[in-house]
Amino acid sequence: MSLIRVLLAFFFPPLAVIDKGCGSIVIVFLLTLAGWVPGVIAALVILNNTNRYDHHDYS
Repeated sequence: MSLIRVLLAFFFPPLAVIDKGCGSIVIVFLLTLAGWVPGVIAALVILNNTNRYDHHDYS
């Protein structure tokens, strides 16, 4: 989790999770519309999730 991503999560949460998939963007966007704090928390949780399947190993 880089400093730029953390700053993006505070100022515009959907932009911070743009490479995590469409579902993550939609969820963070809706939470940001509901309130700024839930959107920031969701973005930070998604960014901090190390068990996320960023690589696909179909062996």
